[in-house]
Amino acid sequence: MKSPQVMICLSSSSCISFLFYGLSIICLTFATVSASYGGNETDYHALLSFKSKITHDPYKVLTSWNHSFHFCDWSGISCGKRHKRVTAVELSSKGLEGSLSPRVGNLSFLRHLSLWNNIFQGTIPHELGRLSRLHILYLDTNKFSGVIPTNLSSCSNLEELWLSQNKLVGSIPKEMSLVSKLAQLVIDDNKLTGGIPPFLGNITSMELFSAAGNPLGGSIPDTLGHWRSLTEFHSGECNLYGSIPHSIFNLSHLVNFSLATNHLTGSLPSEIGDQLPNLELLQLWGNELTGVLPPSISNSSKLRYLEMSRNNFSGKLTIDFSKLRDINEIYLAKNNFHGRGEADDMRFIDSLKNCTRLVVLELMNCNLIGVLPISIGNLSDQLSFLSLAGNQLFGSLPSSIGSLVGLATLFLDSNQFKANIPTTIGKLQKLQVLGLYINQFSGPIPDTIGNLSLLTKLVLFSNKLEGPIPSSLGNCKNLNYLDLSYNRLNGKIPKKLLQLPSLTNALDLSNNNMSGSIPSEIEDLKMLNHLNLSNNNLSGTITRSLGECISLTTLNLRGNQFQGIIPSSLSSLRGLAVLDISQNNFSGKIPQFLDKWNSLEFLNLSFNDFEGDVPVVGVFANASLFSVLGNNRLCGGLVTLELPKCKERGRQMKRFQFFISVIVIAPTLLIVFCCVYLLCKKKRGSQPSQSSGNERFLKVSYDKLLKATDGFSTANLIGEGGFSSVYKGILDSNDNKPVAVKVLHLQNQGALKSFLAECKAWRNIRHRNLLKIISSCSSTDFQGNDFKALVYEFMPNGSVHDWLHSSVYTSKLNLLQRINILRDVATALDYLHNLCQTTIVHGDLKPSNILLDDDMVAHVGDFGLSRLLGTDLNQNSSIWVKGTIGYAPPEYGIGSEMTSCGDVYSFGILLLEVMTGKRPTDDMFKEGLSLHKFVYMALPDHIVEVTDDDAIVLQSTEANAKKVEECLAATMKIGVSCSVDSPTQRMKIEIVVNELQRILDVLQNI
Repeated sequence: MKSPQVMICLSSSSCISFLFYGLSIICLTFATVSASYGGNETDYHALLSFKSKITHDPYKVLTSWNHSFHFCDWSGISCGKRHKRVTAVELSSKGLEGSLSPRVGNLSFLRHLSLWNNIFQGTIPHELGRLSRLHILYLDTNKFSGVIPTNLSSCSNLEELWLSQNKLVGSIPKEMSLVSKLAQLVIDDNKLTGGIPPFLGNITSMELFSAAGNPLGGSIPDTLGHWRSLTEFHSGECNLYGSIPHSIFNLSHLVNFSLATNHLTGSLPSEIGDQLPNLELLQLWGNELTGVLPPSISNSSKLRYLEMSRNNFSGKLTIDFSKLRDINEIYLAKNNFHGRGEADDMRFIDSLKNCTRLVVLELMNCNLIGVLPISIGNLSDQLSFLSLAGNQLFGSLPSSIGSLVGLATLFLDSNQFKANIPTTIGKLQKLQVLGLYINQFSGPIPDTIGNLSLLTKLVLFSNKLEGPIPSSLGNCKNLNYLDLSYNRLNGKIPKKLLQLPSLTNALDLSNNNMSGSIPSEIEDLKMLNHLNLSNNNLSGTITRSLGECISLTTLNLRGNQFQGIIPSSLSSLRGLAVLDISQNNFSGKIPQFLDKWNSLEFLNLSFNDFEGDVPVVGVFANASLFSVLGNNRLCGGLVTLELPKCKERGRQMKRFQFFISVIVIAPTLLIVFCCVYLLCKKKRGSQPSQSSGNERFLKVSYDKLLKATDGFSTANLIGEGGFSSVYKGILDSNDNKPVAVKVLHLQNQGALKSFLAECKAWRNIRHRNLLKIISSCSSTDFQGNDFKALVYEFMPNGSVHDWLHSSVYTSKLNLLQRINILRDVATALDYLHNLCQTTIVHGDLKPSNILLDDDMVAHVGDFGLSRLLGTDLNQNSSIWVKGTIGYAPPEYGIGSEMTSCGDVYSFGILLLEVMTGKRPTDDMFKEGLSLHKFVYMALPDHIVEVTDDDAIVLQSTEANAKKVEECLAATMKIGVSCSVDSPTQRMKIEIVVNELQRILDVLQNI
């Protein structure tokens, strides 16, 4: 019954108008809400709940998720046309961080949920089991933990389930057998246990199964033979044992079959190639399989990749490879294909000639016996990697080897090859690594090796090579490692060989018959680490130029006929760890600088003619670290040396003589010095340095820099590169504050462009984590030559390279310091890439360019290869895309322009080096193994094993140790993500900064 007031209102026309207006407002409000809800509040609120659980959205992909848009128009959302219900959520690779809301299970029309390659944490909500219409679920490459929810089995229409690269534990739930339409189950790289359950065989629709990288254990169930539609099976590194069930070999649709690195035993069926005619990948390496490698493999005519290395296969290799016309890579190393030296023992080589797409052939350590046939030259011109090392091949190396013009790596070492190295080896223009060591090659080293302009590593030790070292090796401008030891080579050391600045790793000419002295051109090997000239017939005095090889860590001159004193110039070799000059004719006193080197780990002065005191400090304080045997005129030293005591009188007499000499000579030197100084000053005048009005830093004169560095003395040299040398100096005598003076080698091609690039970069940047520039000089020296230099703030704690790889610092970087440094570097890159007015690409990021101040704060320096994007500076010049081997991204090697993505790659390699302590050019990284792959394979369970021991601090509790391990894994994943080959897939540097800061926050709270 209506009230009187209502009745009165109804009788009034004004009331009727008021009610109509109110009704309009209600309708308009309902229309607005309807625009957001689309008639379904359940989906709307489920999506808002999803958004509420996201704690970090770096790309702002969820900003459109608001009332202004219909939720079907939100980023990553698709809806059905008829009901306007959510049918797909596609938010892959968006950098989203947070947890997955259980209310996603309310999206009852959802058919496709893809969240792969984000940073979702926590457990997978069991509410996803409500999604009965779900066909595709991609949650891989996240940080989900816990178990696989059992009620995913309620998703009766599920066809593809990808959960790989998470932290899932437990076993595969038995309820999964109820998902009868499942075609793809990808669970690799988790921590799942409990084996491959037999009930999975009930899912007869299975087409792809991948469980690699889980510690599953157990054997392979025979029931998997029910997967008649299976095309891909990957279960490598699963700790599986037992034999491979015969039922597996009846899956005739198999294309990719991988069970690498398990403990599988037994033999392969002889008819495997007939049973699996569609195979393209067969990967069973790293098991304990026995028997003959079945010849029927050749009937899998589509095979592209065959990897059976590291098993116990035996018997003659009789596969007819001629049928495998599409084969790209063959890995059969470390088996026992023993032969009997029969004429046809290596006949399989003949059958490879039809494999025109072959890129890799690895047959090292296979116990192959016989002569390498001439048909080796008929192999594919696409062949890039060939290894027949560690076998029992004999006879001569066929000259037809020169036909393999695609080779980049050739290993024939550890065989019994005789006769000469064929001159045709010089036709392999793409060759980068050549290993012929531990054979019986004789005759000269062919001059044609000098044609191999891309060669980086040449190893010929332990042969019977004779004659002089060909000077043509000086043409190998990329050579960084040369070992010719244990041969019969004679003649002098070629000067041209010593003028290779690329020779940085090792030069070993030991145990030959080399004669003459060490050429002064040795000074050009400023970056060489290891020099071994021992056990030759070298003579004369040690050239002072050897002191210019400031990067040496090992110097071995043992067993020659050197004489005279040790030159004082060798005092600049402050990084030496091993010095052996024994069994020569050196004389004089033991140099005083030897007892001041903290880097020395072993010093051998034995069997020379040294005299006087043996020091008792430095390396001489520990008798196990040095030897002075056979020097009959030495005295003093440690008691354990049992040397005679030194005569005090003799000491006093020599001191007196020295004193008299100083009195007589010093005034004369002073007068001469003053005359020379006045003469030079008069000649120079007072010409000011050139200046540029657009530079924000002051200029300084050449004269001032000369004085500041004590005449650019080698004693003040603190670093050297291809374009410059860096000296420590005192620019202002009043404050006595040291600076770093970078002097350009203008005679080197590209140095001037390097200077200009660096100046242009410094005019545009200023940041806490960038090296501070103080001044510059663009002038001429006293001979009228162009002179250019930059003056920087001096970094007292050296470079990251020093801390990682030298003995300069007795302590090592701890974990917090390393990640702080990496965060600082990433912050600097973020500034250069994203916050500068013009994007700047550094171009040469590596440990030696990361300098540390008093507080161990990192500063990025050396912008000599930098490029300002959007300018024409540095275009069309090869030096601007070269970078440094090991740190430069792969796309630069094929001519791509420099980009910020290239810097991210270099940062990724830098990060992995800082955390593992291993250089990307370490000798262990060969045969397809790289620093990136080395760490990738260790993630996540074996990350501690690849981390530098000095970086890991043991914690007092198990929980803390677990957190440290998680932080290590998280940090390494950043490095791996940054250093992938594809530029577009590398992690954004701004995300890197945030991730590293998050890791630091966790570590600082432990």
